[in-house]
Amino acid sequence: MTASSLSADDIAHFLKDHPAFFQEHAELFANLRVPHPNETRAISLGERQIMTLRARAKDLEWKLSGLVHNASGNEKISTALTKWCCRMLAEDDALQIPAHIVRSLGDLFDLPTIALRVWDLSRLGDSEFAQDVTDSIRSYARDLVKPYCGPLKDQEAASWLGTPPATLAIIALRPAGRVEPIGLLVLGSDDAERFTSDMGTAFLDTINELASASLLRLQGPAAQEYA
Repeated sequence: MTASSLSADDIAHFLKDHPAFFQEHAELFANLRVPHPNETRAISLGERQIMTLRARAKDLEWKLSGLVHNASGNEKISTALTKWCCRMLAEDDALQIPAHIVRSLGDLFDLPTIALRVWDLSRLGDSEFAQDVTDSIRSYARDLVKPYCGPLKDQEAASWLGTPPATLAIIALRPAGRVEPIGLLVLGSDDAERFTSDMGTAFLDTINELASASLLRLQGPAAQEYA
């Protein structure tokens, strides 16, 4: 191989395969100059390596800060969900659970508008929470495998909120082990960044599990509740 046929990749591979090269040529390492990444002057190879390490450390600091921030946010949400669950467990009157779900979620998560509609729960009868449930709503809930998060797209269920939200989350309430949903929960926000299509839905899935389990108390006669 001639000098003229050497490429930058060839030199890089050589140095990678011969880590002792600069140890054997210490004077070359000490005097080697490379371009400064942000200025026109040249700097030593050692200084360039230090700058690279500092940049990597800074990047790791930002990533760590982001992880800590997310962990803190997740902890707050987890605490709020636990409080919400405790409130539902403490509710003696099962007929108050639908209103409790809406009111408590709004308080705990600072949401201006929340709507809940359910079906096939015999104890609710003509309750407001069983109104405005169309065949298309049932079909939409059946097809909603995971919560919808994102902007308003003329979803029929969004009309329950009254005021059109900037973003919303729609959860099909599907009890564990069941295929058919028993309702829809709609969370509305004025914040365009509150519910986004790329956000995780783990906490929304937990809301589904807790709300669905609580609402099943309304499926049969009152006497069955304590059976």
